[in-house]
Amino acid sequence: MKRLICAAALALGCSTVSGLAADLEKKMPAKAPPMVVSPWDIAFGSAIMSDYNFRGITQSNHHPSVAAYFEPRYNFNDSLQGYLGLSGESISFPNRAAAEIDFYGGIRPTFGKLALDFGAWYYWYPGGECFNAAVPGDCAANADPLTGGLPINGNVVKADLSFWEIYGKATYTVNDQFSFGGSVYWSPSVLNSGAEGTYVAGTAKYILPTALPAGIGWFISADVGHWFLGTSDSFYAVTGFPAGIPYKSYTNWDIGLAFTWKQFTLDLRYFDTDLNKGDCNAFTSAQNARFDGSFTAINPAGFGTNWCGATFIAKLSVDLTKDNLK
Repeated sequence: MKRLICAAALALGCSTVSGLAADLEKKMPAKAPPMVVSPWDIAFGSAIMSDYNFRGITQSNHHPSVAAYFEPRYNFNDSLQGYLGLSGESISFPNRAAAEIDFYGGIRPTFGKLALDFGAWYYWYPGGECFNAAVPGDCAANADPLTGGLPINGNVVKADLSFWEIYGKATYTVNDQFSFGGSVYWSPSVLNSGAEGTYVAGTAKYILPTALPAGIGWFISADVGHWFLGTSDSFYAVTGFPAGIPYKSYTNWDIGLAFTWKQFTLDLRYFDTDLNKGDCNAFTSAQNARFDGSFTAINPAGFGTNWCGATFIAKLSVDLTKDNLK
């Protein structure tokens, strides 16, 4: 009888343990589930620079400028990324616009060492004023009665200089040190002037061998571009061109040395163009233009500006992504 009781107790105990083990197997997975990687990413940053230069032409009247950007990204897969962006820069424009605010977006497909980028960009310049004595209303009211244009010279400018472009870019990474690429931009009305513009550029970058202390890297890079410009509308008409100015197409270039440390970059760069002071004034309507005998076919008043001339710019920037926040 005792043996029977003991056997029953042993069977019951084994059954209980077996049941508990079965329950545990159901509740505890055999291995940890794989980590789910979010397809979303974000890039953002800011910069301070001694001059804001766009395609060889100062946008801040050769004064310091600050900039910032915010760019959400979505990775459809390892070789295709979509993005939207918002950026802003401080400027000094002849129409007294408050700032440059940029809206942009596109896709970035990659094929091995080849990275592509296709998108659209909108340049918004809020807060501008119109200056042109030949145009009734605010334009004439703001114009200087002696010059018929800006208070310090005869240039005229629209209140709204905002415009959009579409673009395509390509970058080929040869190896860990060297990469090169090209880009093309097109707008139906550059700076809302009525003049069509196609900008074609090439770039090259070489990362120098590690030789600096404390994790500091460095590289050299250069860019060259040519802006094919059309004819403005009649708002910018001058003697000899009553329907508008056939802007002078021009070439710009830059070369520089940059130092990197973590997410920071210090870029030291030389910029220049082949635009003379007179044709530069006709294109920019610069508020600092002075009479200096810069007579050209599209600049018959002889005012000139240094906005398109050689300049050296120092820029300190920081660029972050979501991973930097962890």
